[in-house]
Amino acid sequence: MTPTPDALAEELRESIGRIVRATRALTDELPQAQSATLGLLERQGPMSIAELARARGVKHQGQSRTVGELEERGFVGRGVSGGDRRVSVIRLTDDGRTALLRERRARAGTFASVIEDDLSAAERAVLAQVPELFHRIAARLER
Repeated sequence: MTPTPDALAEELRESIGRIVRATRALTDELPQAQSATLGLLERQGPMSIAELARARGVKHQGQSRTVGELEERGFVGRGVSGGDRRVSVIRLTDDGRTALLRERRARAGTFASVIEDDLSAAERAVLAQVPELFHRIAARLER
C-alpha cells in the first residue's frame, strides 16, 4: 500500500535526518555550529555576525563566540562592509574552505561505502533516482 503524501514526507524527513546525524557523528571534526557557519559563508558569501546569527536562528552572542573560535583556527577572517565601514563582515578563508571540503568528502565517502557495501545493484538503481526528485522538490519549495 502506498503511503499518503503526509506519511511519506514524514518518513523521508525522519530517515534523511537519521542519515545526516549518523554520518556527521562518524566523520565530522568540527562542531556543528562551526560547520554550519562555514557552510553559510561558502554559500552566501561574507556576512556580519548579526546576519549569520539570523540565518542560523541563534543568538548574536553565541554566533559571535562561534566566529571567534573559527577565527582562532584561521577558518574565517574579518573585513569591513562596503556599505558601512563600521560593520565588520566575516569571510571564509582558504583554510576554512579546505576544512569544509574535507568534512564533506568524509561524509560522502562514509555514505558511499554503505551504499556500495549494503545495497544491491537494483537498490542502488532506485536510489540513483532520488537526487533528481529531491532537487525538483527543493526547487518547488524555494519559489
